[in-house]
Amino acid sequence: MAGNKGIHDGHRDRVRERFLNEGLNGFMDHQVIELLLFYGVPRKDTNDIAHKLLDHFGSFSAVFDASLECLMECGLSRSCASLIKLIPSVCSRYYIDKYKSDNKSTKINSDNIGECILPYFIGRDEEQVLLLLVDPKGNRLFCDIISKGSFTASEVNIRYILQLCVKYKAYGAVLAHNHPSGVALPSAQDIKLTKKLKSSLSSISVCLMDHLIIADMDYCPMSELEECEDIFY
Repeated sequence: MAGNKGIHDGHRDRVRERFLNEGLNGFMDHQVIELLLFYGVPRKDTNDIAHKLLDHFGSFSAVFDASLECLMECGLSRSCASLIKLIPSVCSRYYIDKYKSDNKSTKINSDNIGECILPYFIGRDEEQVLLLLVDPKGNRLFCDIISKGSFTASEVNIRYILQLCVKYKAYGAVLAHNHPSGVALPSAQDIKLTKKLKSSLSSISVCLMDHLIIADMDYCPMSELEECEDIFY
């Protein structure tokens, strides 16, 4: 019935209109989450839920990085928790697509490599390995996640990397993998496997240009580390 309209409907309409008119610049973190929850929590005060999520997880980004199970333990339905988990993946897909469409003529180099690669790791809570292949002019031939799980000899399929290099007739390759709960510095195992990959790529005349270690959307090019000079130079 029209007379039974929820008491929060008017508030929701005002918040939505504020966003459409002003964007999110003037919103506080809890207000952004409150707005998002309008689409997952009907007929409830989502402002209170947003505050509880921020208090529990400690920060805005931590809410979206939380697992589905942890979000549901905080009282969210599976559908609503799925909505929260959808946001980082949508952001990642958006930036990957935008980079591809807006920068088709941009050559890959040390100055823009992060812009190309970092979006693939938005919201990733497990180790993943990415391979970027370029031609002699720096044009991107291939860029995608090629494996998931620990960066170990058993997980990184060097033969598959070589097959991709041959398929795309690559001149150079850049590897990247993340440390979800660590720092953007290579481990001894990372260095060992990078040396092995360098040797394997050299056998088919492909240059290993760099190996990026990523953590918290920051990255460390191994080519710039003193302990890795013998690999890249």
